Amino acid sequence: MNRNFSSLSNKPFDLLVCGGGIYGAWTAYDAALRGLSVALVEQGDWASATSSASSKLIHGGLRYLESLDFKLVKKALAERQMLLAMAPHRVWPLRFGLPVYADSRVGTFQMKAGLFMYDSLADNLSADMAHHHFDQKPFAGRFPFLAEGGLKGGFTYGDAQTDDVRLVLELVSGAMAAGAVCVNYCKLTGWIETDGQVSGATVQDQISHASTEISARQIVNATGQWTAASEPGRGWCRLDKGTHLVMPALPTDEALLLTAKSDGRVFFMIPWYGMTLLGTTDADYSGDINHVAVEPKEVAYLLAEANRYLKTAWTKHDVVGSYAGLRVMKRGDEASPVAASRDWELKTASNGVHYSIGGKLTSAREDAAHIVDAVCTALGVATSCATRNRIFPWAPQADYARWFVAASTQAAQLGIDQESAKWLIRRHGKRVSEVFRIVEGDPRLAERIVPALPFIQADLLCCARDEMAVHLDDLLRRRMPLLILARLDENDLRRIAEIVAAAMCWDEATLNREVGRALPDTSD
Repeated sequence: MNRNFSSLSNKPFDLLVCGGGIYGAWTAYDAALRGLSVALVEQGDWASATSSASSKLIHGGLRYLESLDFKLVKKALAERQMLLAMAPHRVWPLRFGLPVYADSRVGTFQMKAGLFMYDSLADNLSADMAHHHFDQKPFAGRFPFLAEGGLKGGFTYGDAQTDDVRLVLELVSGAMAAGAVCVNYCKLTGWIETDGQVSGATVQDQISHASTEISARQIVNATGQWTAASEPGRGWCRLDKGTHLVMPALPTDEALLLTAKSDGRVFFMIPWYGMTLLGTTDADYSGDINHVAVEPKEVAYLLAEANRYLKTAWTKHDVVGSYAGLRVMKRGDEASPVAASRDWELKTASNGVHYSIGGKLTSAREDAAHIVDAVCTALGVATSCATRNRIFPWAPQADYARWFVAASTQAAQLGIDQESAKWLIRRHGKRVSEVFRIVEGDPRLAERIVPALPFIQADLLCCARDEMAVHLDDLLRRRMPLLILARLDENDLRRIAEIVAAAMCWDEATLNREVGRALPDTSD
């Protein structure tokens, strides 16, 4: 994945996609596979906004059954099943626990009915994804850290998990392999119109500050929160802020779906890279879309609701990291963001620009297929979706279970610890062989970057060499999420930066700037 701003110039494209999050990446990948000439631009790093601030779940959305949104749930469950099959390295099963207490808003009978419906909406559901009921004692044994006062029992059910940024990166890589020109740190600065219809755009390289014009027959705006702030978007969209905290690990490899007792909202405790994600919040947002910060009241809310369920309370000193993002939803009559639809819609402005509105990480592939259908119709091109049931770009061609064992064995022989190897394989898929070659060249690079987290130095170096990272925080927040999973001080950041300095062509002055840029904001 090499960045080349000049490749956008002096070439007409069938399609320009603006926005390098999950919707832009899926759209560019599908369109390129259909044979269209495609350009994809992103003003920051890939997945640097909402698509790196999700709950990292590929799921149907059990809670949407309460609002009777069966169509959305069924669509998402179908995508979940397909992604599990087509991308086993990228999307893996994750089981959820649902405790039922004496004062729970939803009782055992209602929960059983909801889970039966959830399973029924999933076609060809495998036995390991089906829900199960547990009485009080076995459920408490399964989740020993949960408070037992009033616990009546509970359920478990199957869903799936991913690394949201790695998902976007893989799709961008796939789009480039199919012929698309993809450039990050490339800001859209204006439309070019001919007779009232868009015929291209002007963009500026955020590194060299050079500008160029891109000629495109069709344009898709998939810029998320920036769409919501645009003139047409203000009438179509509402913004909902979601905050997550990174907490210490809990003694389980299963997640929990819980209900906030103060207001009835759903939140999660999710194992991720050896830590626990706690979130998310759900609140209307009207602040600065370029600086979405975690607020103290959001931290207090999540800790208070989590502690209603935990035997040992978490405090703000247990918070290792945090992040916040904005969900774009269709504007409707709903008073609260909790009640607003998570479904997706395509709008086309009078000048011909297509706008992607709303949606979910899970169902973005199918929604993007509809976007490309609309583009192809406008171009007079008769092609069908190229991503359904298509194996992912970095997925091994061999039987995955057998391949995983072989890759794990090779990792062990190279001195890579078992937990790091598991995540390394998930992060890179068949490209893990490139990381192995780096370790073969220097066995010291099999060591972890931070002792408590499953990331090795060779992984970081591979990302620096071949994943279009520009800044240190690109590497440490998105290529691997160390900045939110660990408390890194200036000395830690300098040590890490020195591992990749040669690959990134950083001199001492640049390295110092990058360390300063990656330092956490302590202004609060």
